Amino acid sequence: MARLVGVDLKKEKRISIALTYIQGIGLKTAQKILSKLKIDENIRVKDLVESQIVQLRNELQTYVLEGDLRRQVSQNIRRLTEIGAYRGSRHKRKLPSRGQRTHTNARTKRGKRIAVAGKKKVTK
Repeated sequence: MARLVGVDLKKEKRISIALTYIQGIGLKTAQKILSKLKIDENIRVKDLVESQIVQLRNELQTYVLEGDLRRQVSQNIRRLTEIGAYRGSRHKRKLPSRGQRTHTNARTKRGKRIAVAGKKKVTK
């Protein structure tokens, strides 16, 4: 397995797909990086030459990835809550922060439904 930015890439995957296993890199970004380095995106990870791996490592240093990205996102959310921004208060209450309706839907963000005690059946 090739190891880039602390992530093991699976040997059998195409390099364009394998790069998406790194948090902060999607398919388009992976394709952009590979075209910049002139690496064929259909090549498998196991077929990469050591010089190509070094090129990839150097290129990935310019991006905010993995732990640094997680830290940056959490700091941004913390900053929003500390300054009293509306978005921060929505994050604090675990509600959608981008204007979606919550009367119905938003089940993923709000969490599982809390069951109300069911009506007892009347016995005759």
